[in-house]
Amino acid sequence: MELAKSFEPQNIESRWYPFWESQGYFQPSMDLAREAFCIQLPPPNVTGTLHMGHAFNQTIMDGLTRYHRMRGDNTLWLPGTDHAGIATQIVVERKLDAQGVSRHDLGRSAFLEKVWEWKKESGDTITSQMRRMGSSVDWSREYFTMDDKMSTAVIEAFVRLYEEGLIYRGKRLSNWDAKLGTAISDLEVISEEENGHMWHIKYPVVGSDEFITVATTRPETMLGDVAVAIAPDDERFTHLLGKMVELPLTGRQIPVIADEYVDKEFGTGFVKITPAHDFNDYQVGKRHNTQLINVMSLQATILAKAQVFSFDGASLGSVELPAAYAGLTTAQARKAMLADLEAQGLLLDTKPHKLMVPRGDRTGTVIEPLLTDQWFMAMSKADENGQSITDKALEAVHSGEVQFVPGDWVNTYNAWLNNIQDWCISRQLWWGHQIPAWYDEDGQVYVARTEAEAVAKAGGKSVTRDNDVLDTWFSSALVPFSSHGWPNETPDLQAFLPSSVLVTGYDIIFFWVARMIMMTKHFTGKVPFKHVYIHGLVRDAEGNKMSKSEGNVLDPVDLIDGIALEPLLEKRTTGLRRPENAPKVAAKTAKEFPDGIPAYGVDALRFTFASLASLGRSINFDQKRCDGYRNFCNKIWNATRFVMMNVEGKDCGLEDGAELEYSFPDLWIIGRLQEAEAAITHALDTFRFDLAAQAIYEFVWNEYCDWYIELAKVSTQFGTDTQQRAARRTLIRVLETILRLAHPIMPFITEELWQTVAPLAGKKDSDSLMTAKWPVADLSKVNAEANTKVETLKALAFAARNLRGEMGLSPAVKVPMFLEGTPEMAEFAPYLKPLAKLSEVNITATLPAGDAPVAVAASALGTTRMMLVVEVDKAAETARVTKEIGKTTDAREKLVAKLEKPGYTDKAPAHLVEKDRAQLAELDDKLAKLHAQLDKLK
Repeated sequence: MELAKSFEPQNIESRWYPFWESQGYFQPSMDLAREAFCIQLPPPNVTGTLHMGHAFNQTIMDGLTRYHRMRGDNTLWLPGTDHAGIATQIVVERKLDAQGVSRHDLGRSAFLEKVWEWKKESGDTITSQMRRMGSSVDWSREYFTMDDKMSTAVIEAFVRLYEEGLIYRGKRLSNWDAKLGTAISDLEVISEEENGHMWHIKYPVVGSDEFITVATTRPETMLGDVAVAIAPDDERFTHLLGKMVELPLTGRQIPVIADEYVDKEFGTGFVKITPAHDFNDYQVGKRHNTQLINVMSLQATILAKAQVFSFDGASLGSVELPAAYAGLTTAQARKAMLADLEAQGLLLDTKPHKLMVPRGDRTGTVIEPLLTDQWFMAMSKADENGQSITDKALEAVHSGEVQFVPGDWVNTYNAWLNNIQDWCISRQLWWGHQIPAWYDEDGQVYVARTEAEAVAKAGGKSVTRDNDVLDTWFSSALVPFSSHGWPNETPDLQAFLPSSVLVTGYDIIFFWVARMIMMTKHFTGKVPFKHVYIHGLVRDAEGNKMSKSEGNVLDPVDLIDGIALEPLLEKRTTGLRRPENAPKVAAKTAKEFPDGIPAYGVDALRFTFASLASLGRSINFDQKRCDGYRNFCNKIWNATRFVMMNVEGKDCGLEDGAELEYSFPDLWIIGRLQEAEAAITHALDTFRFDLAAQAIYEFVWNEYCDWYIELAKVSTQFGTDTQQRAARRTLIRVLETILRLAHPIMPFITEELWQTVAPLAGKKDSDSLMTAKWPVADLSKVNAEANTKVETLKALAFAARNLRGEMGLSPAVKVPMFLEGTPEMAEFAPYLKPLAKLSEVNITATLPAGDAPVAVAASALGTTRMMLVVEVDKAAETARVTKEIGKTTDAREKLVAKLEKPGYTDKAPAHLVEKDRAQLAELDDKLAKLHAQLDKLK
């Protein structure tokens, strides 16, 4: 295969991914005698598109997968997408709204048909984008969390948990999104600081002229107050304990109680307790066994009659609410109630107040804590062995069965589990796994795998299925085993549970990671994965969270293919949280990307992600890194073209018994390759992709390309047959190994080059680099003597180049050099000539007398001196040196003035003062050399 003159990533990417997939290279060998490596893709939402977090996450996962595949492991990267209950239902409802149709017009069955139609048409966007990223997942095993296999597992898990008493139905507080008409999880609630008010309201004390003052940001909820609380040690108000106060606007009386929840130093010292509408109040009410008075409908409007319950969910009847507020929204009720309180002289004060307002991330609706009937999973209920499902999850990590990387995330995991509450697993949606529970006419519940089984349990009575669906995180928690075919005992379940590593961001440790460990341990007795690699979240170059609503998002596909400025501006200014910021966003974007974003290709983007994959919490993505790594791709491409021109059709000494004479540069690069192999392997084994990328970059660019190729030119052009043969063999063999080492991070360019390089290197052990063998380091090949010689050669070359610079020699001018040393130094001469642009190198015991500048080179072999012999135009050189002395003197005087400025060295940061002093020392040294040079010219 002839290589193109330049690296064109789009052409390569479009060719190789279909080839890999069509050849079945992404599928595991299923050879159970081999070490198994399995990794599961955190299933992205079926509604989603590829964002920077996905692209980063998948770079790491694909790198690990390709690495272990090359290691010969039985390797599976299992893909899937999540049905994303709320997000998907919203998308389809919006499409219907545009047609003037609601889901209620269609009915549940017809609506679900529409969802499945949409999924078929539009739901595979993110999987096609994953292919663009080079993700080598086994598409033949791809799952969807609503497909038949996954649904069977969900139903089985629910029924078993119910039969074990770990799932129950109860009336509890939940995060209620009135616009969606469903409970939502904490993950789907975004609390942001907003401007509001704090209202101070008088509650008269019954039987006296005294009143207490309650401060609240939600006066509409006072209709459901059941008590007013003070701190137990608040001596100002202990005389009120046990007394009753009148609840304004309602005609009800409520008691004054004491509870540790109250901070006597905050506010008025009194806290209204509304357990049916506040999570903290719910816990206070539970401790004092109060009633629960629910004053809101599911539409977040005020009821005519409040519903009263006990904490065990029993109905205690109802309470009349003021008719004037019935049917009003919370905002309308607040306005009306404040007006009535003011009219009655009970509104003492209104103060501006900043508060955290919880809103649904999908709707922007204010979330109301609301008392509803929901299904819950018991997190702390012990089994016959005295262990709860939470205990099992804690023990899995404590025992080391599951290990976090970095390890300090264990503290976060433990803290959440040790304070866990029962999990609300039901949602009032239509799209999702419908809860397998049926009710007879008397309201008796029957949990079963099928309706026929429920009817049988009901003794033949007619039953109706529960309308609720399960929280999406419930089915996601089963993924480690349900995706392998559980509850059936399948070969995949045997081979790949537990999986090797979970790669995920720290933001879902609670919602997904912990629950997978719980569920997998409970149902299979195994852990779901051996390692949890927690990476940081991708932010913009300034460390800000990437958000479409803030206009700072980068689309990974745009970085791959490139995008002009105008469409980029349109992308970034559409959907802003504050549309008035569009000009500011546009101006910043135009400044950052004046010519748009160039096409970097997948390999440069992936290498950028790998280089940023440290163990920190934030990954600040700077597009300029992509520029550097695109240049790196070009460097590898051009180096390969050079090597091909020098080895193709020539004897590379690959035959057995070939006579070879390795030079010290050959032995050096072979040894350095072994060290690079060991470093890269260790980095990948420990999930340090940043260190792997660094080791690849430094070895390829700094050592192979910048040094060895230049040194090999000497051997291939001027060496003996055996030396040329050894150099060509080293050039091609090291390059072929480089391509193997870089493949997990840069799959496309390495595959393209390897197909040409491998046959010439005699190393084509596979039809694809994907399945070629991973290099194994042999550190016995590290040659200390060769290393010392190369370091000496580098020191000599640097000294000679510096000397040329001091003398102002043009790169085109070749001059002779005298090198002081022993005859053994002659070994360096052939290499120094091209490296330092020399016409000849003379080894001498003592440098000849003369006015030429002398350089000193310090190396592992000691120090030596060198002199370049060149005809100098004394007048011109004197003028040049004098001018340089003037510039250097001016710079020194400015720096001295800065350091001598009164108070500077005392007040300025120590590191800046130290930097200035170091710079002054450098200028002094430079001036001394310039004056010495000038003296020689006199």
